[in-house]
Order: sequence, then structure tokens, then C-alpha cells
Amino acid sequence: MRLSRGLLAAASGLLVAVSGCTSPSSEETAAASSAPAPSAPAEPVAADIAWRDCDAEISQFVAGAPGSERDLAFECGRTEVPISYDEPQGETLPLFLVRARLAGQTDRIGSLVVNPGGPGGSGADAGVALALSLPEDVLRRFDVVGFDPRGVGASTPVECVPAEVKDRFVAAEPRPATPEQVDEAFALTREAADACAAEYGEALGTFTTVDTARDMDLLRQSLGDEQLTYLGYSYGTTLGSTYAELFPDRVRALVLDAAVDPDDDPRGEAEAQAAALEASVDAFAADCVALVSGCPLGPEPRRSIEELLAQAAAAPIPSALPGETRQATPGVVVYAVLAAQYDTSSWPQLTQALAAARAGDSQGLFALADPLSGRLADGSYTNLIDANLAINCADTDPASAVPEEEVRALAAEWGQRYPLFGAGSAIGLHTCSVWEAERTPVPERDAEGAPPVLVIGNAGDPVTPLSGAQDMAEDLTSGVLLTWEGRGHTAYPKTDCVTAAVNAYLIDLVAPQDGLTCPA
Repeated sequence: MRLSRGLLAAASGLLVAVSGCTSPSSEETAAASSAPAPSAPAEPVAADIAWRDCDAEISQFVAGAPGSERDLAFECGRTEVPISYDEPQGETLPLFLVRARLAGQTDRIGSLVVNPGGPGGSGADAGVALALSLPEDVLRRFDVVGFDPRGVGASTPVECVPAEVKDRFVAAEPRPATPEQVDEAFALTREAADACAAEYGEALGTFTTVDTARDMDLLRQSLGDEQLTYLGYSYGTTLGSTYAELFPDRVRALVLDAAVDPDDDPRGEAEAQAAALEASVDAFAADCVALVSGCPLGPEPRRSIEELLAQAAAAPIPSALPGETRQATPGVVVYAVLAAQYDTSSWPQLTQALAAARAGDSQGLFALADPLSGRLADGSYTNLIDANLAINCADTDPASAVPEEEVRALAAEWGQRYPLFGAGSAIGLHTCSVWEAERTPVPERDAEGAPPVLVIGNAGDPVTPLSGAQDMAEDLTSGVLLTWEGRGHTAYPKTDCVTAAVNAYLIDLVAPQDGLTCPA
């Protein structure tokens, strides 16, 4: 999953796009992260992982899910990494991870470390999900290991945006058009930034992709692997390619699926995502109209969405779910549409949710929107939004900031060009301009000296357009491009062609021919 500044903005018009751990105080973290770097810092030492059997807990949680019949054993682990790599022997922070192992493994190769994207997605959750869904050929050779990156989930989670502010993010005007609406979007962005600065201060600069890549190398050592075997989706491709840049000789195999463009400036990335999302909605509409039974949204689904937005603007739409007091604003409508674009299997659900909302019941919209924002049934939130903001902004070069007046102009221009997502994507360009934290920009990445790196792009990806994978494969000295002609976000293991190519690469280190294309 990729929740970039632009994508979260496209949904809300505002944002950048199993076990708990005790985190150090913000004062301790700030002191460690801001201390002067020694002239020759000692090498960080990998700490042991304290594993415990959590098979019963996880097995109960996934019972009945596809793949849960597999004979898997789950362990939960905790280890420590330096808060600051300028002082690798100084204060540490905890990382949480999950390891899944299939019974009857043969010719075990090692660990397959996974990341689902975000930034802000739980790698521990991803490890469980992928253990249920990856091909058994892979599971027979690898343990699946997912870890929550620093600042995420149960690994010293960044928690600084109040739940009611997140509710307002989702509900806010998704297509700011007037100066007053843009001002309101900027003010809400500032409110979140101020809350995080007050909570963490300089420690916000601790949660970076560069340091997470360094953490991942310590995890590799703690897991006992001489080299890293890695599967990263979406933002996980940024993390994986950063690892390859820092430690090219420690790479065994990297699969970078749904690659984030390493070359686009913030404007280019935001506009490309808005355009790709609009194209995906067009495909959704065409798919609905082609239904033999007829489209429940009528012959023009796009117009139906616009009419629903007008309906929600005039009077927010209540939910028939017992106990639900929220009402769907236009922001919720757009958030639900966005959420369904990640996977075409969600299109029927979106169709029914939009049709029900037109009839006065918005519960289907919230069912789609809530998982994307990290909202739980009790009204609380995971820290997905907080971590997404903190990591994205800590990774951003201040020199790339887009001036406020240009953001306003782009909101007007893109709002016309990309009716559902353009204005919100433009507003997202403002977010890190008001973020108060030390920055550690992601480096340029050619990963010279690394073995072949498999980069996968999807011709119909609404979140990370194919051009990103093409640029990533070109930039990496040993990049190998595999293209899937399908729709939705990410490709492996969705089709036989892609699955066969990735399996051969992960297991036997046989990369496909550069430029191979797999049919939809």
C-alpha cells in the first residue's frame, strides 16, 4: 500500500498523503537524535531477538481466512535498534516483528523480510497476511518475517494526531475550490503538524526511511542471514531500494512491487497519481456499465458519483449501522472511492456502497473508507496517519517545498483536469512545508554493486503508475523490469506469469528477462 502525501490529500484534501511496546519519552529520543555525531562512530551491533510463541493468538485471529488451513507456526519478537546511528551505542528503541514458518520446510534458504508500504503500514500484519497467501513453493524455502518499522504499529508508534482531527481529515472538503476552502485545508494541516511538534519536538526527525533501512540490516544480522532477501510493496520499494543503496553487497534478492518513482519531484508524483486514479475510476465505471445485469449506478457512473457528492454536500448521509453517529460528507465519498481503487475485487463493494448511499445509507462508504484511514470499530485509530505524515515529511528535502501560492494555483488547475482527485492532490503538496522536524532525504539510488534487483510495475496501477517502476529499474544499475498488464495496486502473487517469475528469482536467483511483460 502506498499512502503518499498526494494520495491522502486526494482523499481528504489535507494530508500528505498484536503486541504493544513502551516507547522512550520524546525528551530522551530528542536528546539522542540531536546529539553531535562523533567523528568516527562505532559500528552498530545487532541485538538478539526475544522470540515468544504467539501461534495460538494469531491462529485464532486468522481462523477461517483463506490460507488459514496451512500448517503455519507464528512467533512474535522484539529487538532493539539505535535511536540515532550517529550514536549507535546510545539510546535504543524497540522493534516488533512476526515470523511465520510452514511445517515441513525443506532446503531452507533463510528469511523473507516483507514490507507492505504506506509509509505507516504494519509489516507485522503483512507478515501474517503473506504467510497465508504466498505460494507454498516460497514458504517451503523461507520463513516470512514482517516487522513494524520505527514509528509504526508496535515499534515505538508515532501518535500525535487526535482521533477527532483524523475524523475531520476524512470528512473535510475533498476538492477545495474556493480560497476559503483552501485556507481551511491549510489550517487543518497546520493543526496536525503543531500537535506532532508539541508531542515529539526534534524527535520527529528520528522516523526516517534511511534509518529504517539501517534497522533492517541489523534485523538481517539478528535473523542469522548473510544477505537480505526482501519483498517490498509500494512505499516498501523506496525502503528496499534505499537498503540496496546503503548496503549493495548485503543484498541477496530484492523484489520491489508497485515501485514508487524515485525521479519525480513532488509536483510530478502528485499529478501522476491524480491522473492514474481518475483513469482507474473511468475503468471502474466502464466495468459497471458492462455488467450483464446492468450497472446499479445507471448508464453514467461518473455522473452518479458527482450527484452523490452534491447530495452529501447538501445534507450529509446517515448510516443505518446501529450505533453509528457519523454521517457521510463528500470527503467520505471520495475516500471510499479511493479505497476501492487499490484492488479491482473491491469494485462490486464500491458499486453497492454508492448505490446504498444514494438511497440514504452510508454504512457501505464507511466500511471502505475506515480501513484506509486506520479507523477502528470503537472510533479509535491505528497510527497509520501519524506515521505516514512523520515518515513522509522526515524523508522530504525542504528544498523541494512547493510555495503556497503555487499550491493554490495547482489546486484550481488540477481540480479542472482531474475532477475527483486533482485539487486534493495539489493541497497535499503543502503538508510538509509546515512540518517541524529535521529532514533526512531519501538518497538517489543506483545500488551499484548489488545483484539483480527485480522491479515490478502494473500498467493499470492507480497508486504508483507504471512510469515509477520504469524509472526505478532504469536508475538501479542492476534493475530488471517486469510489467503486468493488469489493474489495481501491486502484482505479486496475483497471476501465474508474475508468480512464476518472482518465485524463480526468490528461490533460485534467476531473474526474468529485463522488460518481460505478463498479460492481465
